[in-house]
Amino acid sequence: MNAAVLATWEWLTDPASWSGAGGILAQTLTHLRYSFIALLLAALVAVPLGLWVGHTGKGRWLAVNITGAFRAIPSLGVLFIAVLLLLPRLRGELAFEAPALIVLVLLAIPPILSGTYAGVQATDAAARDAARGMGMTGTQVLGQVEIPGALPLIMSGLRSAMLQIIGTATIAAVVGLGGLGRFLIDGQASRDYGQMAGGALVVAAVALAVDLALAGAQRLVVSPGLSARDAH
Repeated sequence: MNAAVLATWEWLTDPASWSGAGGILAQTLTHLRYSFIALLLAALVAVPLGLWVGHTGKGRWLAVNITGAFRAIPSLGVLFIAVLLLLPRLRGELAFEAPALIVLVLLAIPPILSGTYAGVQATDAAARDAARGMGMTGTQVLGQVEIPGALPLIMSGLRSAMLQIIGTATIAAVVGLGGLGRFLIDGQASRDYGQMAGGALVVAAVALAVDLALAGAQRLVVSPGLSARDAH
């Protein structure tokens, strides 16, 4: 067996790697806490904005530009700038958690925003016209026709955002925070390549598990007819 593979296997199967405040389980929970908070904050911004853009047709150029600009942001550079700006103004761990969350939220907004407004715009025009013909208001059309029709793409945007968040949340360790990035940073510092490779595998496994969970949630909230339509 290759030495690197053996070192990774030994680290992953060592009970000490899983226990304690710095173990895999504790760091996974910390990593997921950062990730879900960032996803929630990004959704609170991107979903309403995407619904408005998709429903009214206004500001699409702005949404596209925002999406492109946010995707081009260098995450690590923004993290250090945010820490320098917020460190004198915040106390304790929040001075480092807030910058990390800012980076993750900026990263998550583009896929959620683009998925939301694209989903609303892709709603069946005949269904939208029929709803208006029945006397529904714009708000009712949005809530009863466009949002249900947009749910597959909204959920796809959320899943894509979450995968990016989980992968990027490892940078929180660069400023001394917890999470699965600790295994990458600490492993590199101590030249423990088994820990680094094991930590990377755990990040991938967590991302896959969360995506499967969100896929299950998508099946629960999205009409089977819509899912079948999108599959084609």
